[in-house]
Parts: sequence; C-alpha cells; structure tokens
Amino acid sequence: MWDVLIAVGAGLLATWLALLIALLLVRPKGALLAEAVRLLPDLVRLLRRLAADESLPRNVRIRLAALMVYLALPIDLIPDFLPVIGYADDAIVVAFTLRSVVRRAGIDVVRAHWPGTDDGFAALARLTGLPPHGRHQHS
Repeated sequence: MWDVLIAVGAGLLATWLALLIALLLVRPKGALLAEAVRLLPDLVRLLRRLAADESLPRNVRIRLAALMVYLALPIDLIPDFLPVIGYADDAIVVAFTLRSVVRRAGIDVVRAHWPGTDDGFAALARLTGLPPHGRHQHS
C-alpha cells in the first residue's frame, strides 16, 4: 500500500518538475513579458466577449468559460507570486486556448472582439502564435 502511494507521489512530483522546466523554457522574455503584462486587461475583455458570443460553437464558448474559471482559481502549476515565471503557466494555457478558438472560429472573429489597439493585437499575435492578420471591427 505504502509503495503505491510513494510511487504515485514520486510520479506526480516528477510530472510537476517536468512541467515547471518546460514553462521556464517557454516563458516570455524581456520585451515580450512586458507586452504580456500590458495586454492583460484587454485579454480579459477579449475572453469575456468571445465566451458571450452565441454565434460561436458551443464547445468553443465552453473552452473559453473553462479558461476564465482556470485563470480565476488560486491554484496554479507555478504560484503567481513567483517573479517572472509566476504567470507563465497561465500564459501558455491562454495561448493554447486562443489557438484552438482560431482553428474553430477563425482569426477574424477573435480580431472583431479585440478591445484594444491594432498594436496590441499584433503583440497578442506574437505572444500566442496567432496569425497577425484579420479585419478590425469593434463590437
């Protein structure tokens, strides 16, 4: 019994350490980190707008709602109070979710809901790997 618990604990610790190392390697650096922090208010508004858009497929809206719940939870892979890397796990989850939204709904939908500037959208595209083009329409 104890052998199983120790093995499970060791496996969870090894998995957490591997995720931590991966996040350290892909975290935004320098100017990209500053851009990520600057974009946060617009990003939150974007997620809310996309999740409320009933023209989007239901599974996309569910993913966006789940992302907002995840971001609101105080439990993270890396605690947010750690400087620089504390928000890396959140940034990676946001990037993967936005990429999946673009695959299902298209970049123009994300662009149409973007509440910030054109430069802010270009920065979002760089941070998340989204295509930087798309028409700009405020909703």
